[in-house]
Parts: sequence; C-alpha cells; structure tokens
Amino acid sequence: MTLSRPVLTALAVLVLACVSPAQVVFTNATSQFPVSNTGYTENVDFGDVDGDGDFDAILAEGGDLGNDQNNIWINRGGEVGGTIGFFVDRTSTQFPAVLDQSRDIEFADIDQDGDLDIYVSNTSQLSNQSNRWWVNMGGAQGGTQGFYQDQSAARWSGLGVAGQSSIAANQVLPSTGFIDFSCDCDFGDLDNDGDLDLVHSSYGGAFGGNVPTRLFLNNGAGVFAEFNPSGYQLTAQTIAAGSPGIWCQGTQSANTTNTTGANCDVASSALDIDVGDIDGDYDLDILHGARQEVPRMFRNLLSGTTLAFRDVTGAVFPAGYSSGNGHYEQEMGDCDNDGDIDIYGLNWQAAFGFDDITLRNDGAGTYSNLQVLSASDADDNEGDFLDYDNDGDLDIYVANFSGQDKLYRNNWTGTGNFSHTNVTSTAMPIADSTALDADCADLDHDGDTDVMVANDGDQPEYYFKNLLNTVDTRIPRIPNLEQAPARMAGAAPTVVRAQVYDNASYYVTWYYPVTLEYRVAPAIPYTSVAMRASQGQIWRGLIPGNLAGVIEYRVKAVDQRGNIGYSAIKTFTSTCPAVATYCTAGTTTNGCNATLSSSGTPSVSAVSGFTLSVANVEGQKQGLIFYGITGRNAASWATGSSSFLCVKAPTQRMSTLNSGGTNNSCNGSFAIDWRDWMAARPTSLGQPLSSGQVFNGQCWFRDPSAPGTTNLSQGLEWTLCP
Repeated sequence: MTLSRPVLTALAVLVLACVSPAQVVFTNATSQFPVSNTGYTENVDFGDVDGDGDFDAILAEGGDLGNDQNNIWINRGGEVGGTIGFFVDRTSTQFPAVLDQSRDIEFADIDQDGDLDIYVSNTSQLSNQSNRWWVNMGGAQGGTQGFYQDQSAARWSGLGVAGQSSIAANQVLPSTGFIDFSCDCDFGDLDNDGDLDLVHSSYGGAFGGNVPTRLFLNNGAGVFAEFNPSGYQLTAQTIAAGSPGIWCQGTQSANTTNTTGANCDVASSALDIDVGDIDGDYDLDILHGARQEVPRMFRNLLSGTTLAFRDVTGAVFPAGYSSGNGHYEQEMGDCDNDGDIDIYGLNWQAAFGFDDITLRNDGAGTYSNLQVLSASDADDNEGDFLDYDNDGDLDIYVANFSGQDKLYRNNWTGTGNFSHTNVTSTAMPIADSTALDADCADLDHDGDTDVMVANDGDQPEYYFKNLLNTVDTRIPRIPNLEQAPARMAGAAPTVVRAQVYDNASYYVTWYYPVTLEYRVAPAIPYTSVAMRASQGQIWRGLIPGNLAGVIEYRVKAVDQRGNIGYSAIKTFTSTCPAVATYCTAGTTTNGCNATLSSSGTPSVSAVSGFTLSVANVEGQKQGLIFYGITGRNAASWATGSSSFLCVKAPTQRMSTLNSGGTNNSCNGSFAIDWRDWMAARPTSLGQPLSSGQVFNGQCWFRDPSAPGTTNLSQGLEWTLCP
C-alpha cells in the first residue's frame, strides 16, 4: 500500500471521535463505477491486483440466475491520467472468458509469489461445475501482474483417489474439480507451514446440508490436496450419520453437542465460513455457518506438524445463541479492542424475526453477552466490519436482501462490554436494492472507509463514499505475540506468530506491511523480515535459526495511512550446541585412525581460543585441517582409501603442518587455533563471522602405503557463539 501519513507511537490511547450520530456519513458515488454496472452479483472482494497501491475489485456473478462472467474493476488511482476511487471494467482483457454460476470470489496468494490469485466458488445447483483457480500472471508466472489465467486443472491433486480423498470418484468432473454446492470458501494457514490452505464449504444440493465441508492443504507451490486423516471416501455426494468426520475428530452426527471428539458435524447448509484464532493459541479455528442449522465452531488442535480439528460447538456458545432458519452470514472481529475476536451473527435469531446479534469473546474462545442489534429484524444477507467514524472501534455495515441496507455504530467506551446502535436513518442514503454482499475499505485514499455493495437482480452495484473526512490516526494493535521457546542454534528457523488488529476488518489488515524485527541482545539495530498473513488475525514470520545468545524480537505493523504499531518485545535463548563429532575416520596402512577434537569455545567476539587438534595421525606426514559451511557429508573418498569425506563443498583448507612423531607409527599429531587463523584471513570461507554460523571440519593427511594415497579423520561440527 502507498504510505502517506506520518508515524504515530505504538501506545497511543484510543479516544472517541466527535461524530454526531445524526451526521450523514455516506453519499452515493456510483457514478464512479463502470457504465455497464449491472448483473446478478453475489459477492465483491478488494485487493491490489496490479501492485499500484490502490484497491481494485472483483465481483462474483451468476448466482441463482445461472452461468455468467465474473468481473474485474480496476481502480484508476495508479494509472496515468486516472483518478483514485474511479473504476474501469477490465474484464474482457484481464479475466479468463469463463461463464459459471459463482457465489463467492476470494483473493489469496496461493503460490507465494507476492501477487493476488483468485478462487471462485461455484454451485452445481443448475448444472454440474467446479470451483476454479485463477492465477495472477505476475510474479513467478513471468507475465503481466493483474492479468489472470484459469489454471484449475493444475491446482487440484488427488481428487477422488481412494485412501486420500473423501470425494467419491463419480463426483470428480472430467474437465477439472468436482461437483459441489459452494457459497463461500476461505483461506488460512491451517497447519502453520507458511502457505495458505483452503476451507471449502458446501451447503448441499437444494440447501440440503448433507454434503461435507472439506479442507485442502497447499503444498507450498499452490497445488491443493485434501486433508483427510480418516482415509474415508464417500460413495456419492452426501455423508451418512456414523461415517468418519473426514477432517474432524469423531463420527458424523448432525447437530451434535458433543465436544469430546466422539462426534462432529461437518455437513450443514453453510452459506458462509470464517477462520480466526478464537482461543489465543495462534492456530486458525473455523467458524462454520449454517443456513437452517445452528452455526458451528471447530477448534484447531495443531500440535507440531500434526493437524487435527474438534467440533466444540456445544462448549463455546451460550444457550439460545441461534434459532430458526436463515442464518446467512457471520463475521469475526475485535469489537472491544481486548485482543480477541468477537462475533457478529447475521439473522442468528431468525426465529424472532431475522434478528442480528453480537457475541463477546471471553478471552479463551467462549462467547457470551448476546446483544440483539436494534431494528435488525429484516432479511439481511451479509455484514462487514468497518470503522466509518474513525473512533477506533468496529462498526457494522449490513447489506439487506429486500430493503434498506443498515449501519450500526459501536458504542464501546473503552472498558466493559460493547453494543451497537442503529444509525441508518440519519447516516445512510437510500440503499434498498437486492443486496447480497458489501465490502468496506478506503477506496479513494482519503483516510476514511468507503463501501461497495453487490446487488442481485440485474441491479447496479452501489458505491458509498464516506463524507466525514475524519482521517484515520489509529495505530495497528499487536497485543499478542507468540513466545518462542528456548532452543539450540541450528539450521531450522524459529517460527513466530502474532495477532494483528486495527480499526478495520481483517480483510483489510491482511494487506498491511507487517515485519518481524529481531536481534541478538544487546546488539543494534534490529534486522527486519517480512511476515506473511496466515489470514484470520494471524501473521507468521521466521527468525533465522543460526542465531545464538539472547534473541530479542518484536512485530511492527503499518496501516494504509502510515500509522505504525509495535508489539511488546519478547526474548528467548538460543544456545550454541556442543561441538559434535560425526562420520567415520579412515584406517591407514599402519592401523591409525585419526581423531579430530577441539578445545575452547567457538566465538564471534574472541580473537583466538578455539583450537582444533588431531591425534593418532601417521607420524612424520604432512597434513592439514579443512572446513566448510554447507553442512555434513558422508561420501566415499579416494580409491584405495577407507576414508569418507565428511564435509560438503565448497571447502577451505588451512595451513599445512607436519604431524611429528615417529615414522610408520600412530603417534603423530598437530593443532591449530581456528579462530586465530580466521581472524588473520578476513576473506576466507565463512567470513564475516556471525553468531549461530555452523561449520564442519575434517583432517587430511598422507598415508605411507603408496605415493599419493591420503586418509581423513572423522568430522567435527561447531556453531559460533556470540
């Protein structure tokens, strides 16, 4: 994002903005949209597709009408002669010419090349079709950023394969993908391996609620295979009671309240799903919507590299949290700025007139303080969090399917519970089309949040421009930073995750530049590395594993206006491993087995004091010690020698020495101060030295059996301490 505002300190206090509830907030700026602004639009999503620093829009088209062309609208702020906040339709040149029945469209960088790819959720309600993968041709693709290619066939792996996939073989389509009824799919790094995985929901044919949601794991290059630890494969579309829960612990049981892992319900009429860390363990849990059943919650039980989920619906929600039919959507966001994600549930109280509610997270992933939003008893379809008045808390915009869209202002005062007041009548213009979705972001870079509304029924989309001109000065918040454990220095990095919040939905914060800063205390300055959004409110970064000492680290986040927030500083200890011996020494003609050992401490700061010594060498022979920095080896040495090369190339040889001792006996030896030798040669391999570097060494010497024959000691590995 383009940064254009001065920096603010991280510990600024939130102060309520002086905005009158009666003040008009939005004006209809739909004239800034393309002229051909109609369609049966189900969903809109924002992202910077072309890397020019502004939000572009993609729209899912078709829905219940039938097959249609999805659209891409480019924000002209980054174009020569263009104006930010004005959009042009570039569908014919930048999108694949594909007609399908789309209900959702999502941005995700699936191949980790730095640009936004697209996943299209389709339904087989009228004709069999699959969801689609559209890949941005910039980055690793070597084409033009912002132009998309349909690569659906190449991005699925193992669909319908027995023992791997739960999808029945007869549901796999010949062209690509599988028959399904998808209304919303979300991405998140479910297994904490650094790439985005897919949560693929299904509402079932005719909203039957009996086709399972499925999880697909990314192989790191943007190819997705189903996560199915049960190994169970369906025989048709639907999952029967008592069947294994595919990706969730236990057996399938509709509407179960069991939370022990004996039962789960992975098949309900889901029209929307969300991922986020509800319980503060930095793993992404799944909030699973349901049109006619109660919404569900699945807790991520990730342990190391072992991924597992448990249905905890019966334990996390209060009694009566949802009723009736028509729960179309929900959102997660931190409404009271206490560092956990609360819930907005659209039509969750449907038995009482389509009432929307909010639920407060109690801090450990359980929810209470059910609040019914005033005058929300209409057929709402989708809500989105925003801070329209820039007072530092999350308000709610609600897209209404059969009447006026609504705006709710958050009344949180800085402590205690939160609630929302309906300010629609005074703050909103007329917006009474058939709205299916709304997305909120600063589309014109003036510092406040605007709204784009997707309308059904061949009606034009709405663009509501914020009139308050209250520039955002709220800093991003990073209240929770993962504590890295003490470790031994080595090649593997230290993975650190953090929760990043702001006065915006996390669909906006995903695009912030967030960095992980680290140093070996008390050295300065920090080294910074970019973190990756795991989705939800989680970000992930890597501290190099070869550092040794007390490691300080913190996280820095910068919002669209340049406001900067920092986490608290945390530390962990990375200890230099003991010098290790490995590999096998060769045996000489006289039965000598040379042994390489060390004394002292390998240290960056010391000029000398780490000595490498060789004993049991053939007497009166020339020899030397050599080392490398690329790891261990175990390759056969020269013909006629029983030795192994224990150091990977490239290698650096040190000074040649005479072993002394007696000829034809094993009493030869020599030694050299490796640190002193390195200090005298600043251009040698491995320079400049840094804490945590790993070196491997070995001794070479001549064997008396024949001219040119040589032998080697075993290998030695040492890590530099500070």
